[in-house]
Amino acid sequence: MARGKTDVPGIAPIKEKRTVGYYVRGFLKYFVLIFFSLCAVVPLISCVTTAFKTTDEYKATSVMELPESFLNFSNFVKAFTTANMGRAFLNSVIVMVCVLIVSVVIGTQLAYVLNRFKFPGNGFIRTLFLVASLLPAVAMQVTVYNIMGDLRFIDHLYGYIIMSCGTDVISIYIFIQFMENISVSLDESAIVDGASYWTIYWKIILPLLKPAIVTACILKGVVIYNEYYAANLYLISPEIKTMAISLYKFVGPMGSQYNLICAGVIISIIPALIVFICCQKQIYSGITQGAVKG
Repeated sequence: MARGKTDVPGIAPIKEKRTVGYYVRGFLKYFVLIFFSLCAVVPLISCVTTAFKTTDEYKATSVMELPESFLNFSNFVKAFTTANMGRAFLNSVIVMVCVLIVSVVIGTQLAYVLNRFKFPGNGFIRTLFLVASLLPAVAMQVTVYNIMGDLRFIDHLYGYIIMSCGTDVISIYIFIQFMENISVSLDESAIVDGASYWTIYWKIILPLLKPAIVTACILKGVVIYNEYYAANLYLISPEIKTMAISLYKFVGPMGSQYNLICAGVIISIIPALIVFICCQKQIYSGITQGAVKG
């Protein structure tokens, strides 16, 4: 008979004896949860409080001290206008939309070929993608920068988009994992009806991959929107800077204006927060069905 249970009707279950170890484990469990929750929330709270402080107020108070007024929006206006965040946001949207469209098309086609067609070198290609995922991106930046320079892609938004369009390995494996659950009999039935492989891909495979596409777009979209290193390296002109590097204007050798930086950070979070609130049903559905299916 399991501990704490009874199979005899009318008899109350035997309660488990709560020892000192039971309370210690409970304390440690909740302590760890509260600790890491604070680690995630405290920086956000500090950013919000700092965003509403004037420069003099920020210098005279601690980062966790509340501002005199939460109705002071001068930092937000100054950060938006001085850093040209409207143009930076438009650049980020252009880059993200172009990269996601190209990455989804290339990634789904590649996953379709690797999953549906068995040919010599299929496993070798998959191994190459796995090896590529283990290589640190920073270690390859010298070669990538030389290639970008030879192609005259540096300081051009289209060059940065082309460089970012490389389909990441995680998306490919998500597509392959999901495609393994699509019955091959659908392809065979379409071939019998006279459909080509291209028609099968567009009319059958791609519509069924919607949950996996949502998952891949979430993962890659967040990376592209928050990309700082590559954007700061290849986008030099002020008119083509993205959101992630627009706030660099408030950092200089004479000090950083953290109250304006925090205001800009909140402005940059708002669009992503709105998208999440409006599309959270699709996001959760894509993650649960696309990432763990199979």
